[in-house]
Order: sequence, then structure tokens, then C-alpha cells
Amino acid sequence: MSDTLYDYIPYALDDPDDPYCIHTVEEALDYINQVGFLPLFSNDIPGLSLEERTYRMDWWTMEPETDPWTWREILARSGDVVYGKFFQNKSGFVSLAWFPAFANWRRDGYDFDARWEDELATYRQKKIMDQFDLETEWSSYHLKRQAGFGKGGEKGFEGTVTKLQMQTYLCIGDFSRKVSKAGNEYGMANSVYSMPERIWGYDYIAKGYKEEPEQSAARIRSFMKENYPAAADEQVRRVIGV
Repeated sequence: MSDTLYDYIPYALDDPDDPYCIHTVEEALDYINQVGFLPLFSNDIPGLSLEERTYRMDWWTMEPETDPWTWREILARSGDVVYGKFFQNKSGFVSLAWFPAFANWRRDGYDFDARWEDELATYRQKKIMDQFDLETEWSSYHLKRQAGFGKGGEKGFEGTVTKLQMQTYLCIGDFSRKVSKAGNEYGMANSVYSMPERIWGYDYIAKGYKEEPEQSAARIRSFMKENYPAAADEQVRRVIGV
């Protein structure tokens, strides 16, 4: 792989021998740790996605050794990286080294309870977050029902959960499939949500609170401009949110 992080790569690679190509989940993790922030799919910053660093024919083959779509499940449950809808309401990865600063900025220094007390959170968000006082993790379909969304209940479940991820109060720590009465898994993989504090500990998140949110944002901006110097400030603001 090239040492240059920023290069214009308009879509998934056509050549598996391309020097930019990531071939394994281990290489993907190394790259996430190198760049700090990595959306799953292409976005406003060319080259800043797992899609653009992988061979197009490997996608959706369901082969865990080579399929980047499957890697997202492996990486999410590994605990070695934070995964969720963090970038323009779309999925991607944040390295453990950068997540406390990222959360400090996205949360504006607020734990969720403090945000609720200051009337900055919605009732729908509160209904979802309250469920994590009962269980440390919830599959998407169970959380929706438990929090009172769906038929005859609250609307906007997907949008509310996405907002909570964008604010870093929730992440995707695993995936699960529904189980039939016979005990067989079926259907598409469902996200399993958790609070980052429940996976990595409160002290890990609280490291970010030692500086002002804008200081965290400034450090992230500087890091992004160092790694992706051709990215305009507005592109960084839209994709990374700083």
C-alpha cells in the first residue's frame, strides 16, 4: 500500500493488485488506525472510505476472508475499533485512539443524561436510551419493540437511532440474525447497539472531556488536513462533522 493517504480514488478498485488495495480485515484495521476516521462507502472526500481501498469484486461475496461487507461485522464485534453511523448518517469506523475526542466534540461535552436535563434531547431519544439501563446491548428489532416504536407506537425509530449514533451515544457493537422456532438463523444481519461506555468503559470516553469540545474538533481538523491535504475545509466539515 502507498504511504500517501490522500489520492483520488473515485470508486472501488478494479485491480486487486493495485498498491492501494486492502485485502484482509487485518489490513483494514491497520488502515483505520492509520487514518483515524474511515467511512464504509465513498463520500465527499475522495479516497476516504473502505470501499475505495478494496477490490470491487470482493464485495457482497459473504466470504469473511475477502469481503469488506463482512469485515464490518468482524470489526464491530472485535472491540478494536468503533463502528456506527458516524459520517453523514452513514456507517463507518473511528479508531480507538481518536474516539474520545470525536465523542467529546459530537456530544458537545454532554453525557446523555445531562443533555436530557438541559432539554437538548428528544423524548424519542430518551425512550431509546432508557433501554440501556435494562440491558447493555439490544438488537435493532428488539430495541424498536422494547422502546415502544412501530405499529401503534412512536414513529421515526431508524432516524432516532441514527441521530444517537451521530452524537456518539450509541454504536454498533455486533450483528445478529433472527432465529426461527427451530433454532435456525435467518434473514439479514441486524445491528446490535450498545453505548460505547458499556464496551470500553466510562473512563475511556471521559478522557475526551478533559478538553473543550472545540479543542477536540480543532485537533481532528488538523489531523484530517495532514492526512488529506487536498480535502477542502467544507468537505471535512460535511463528512467528519468538524
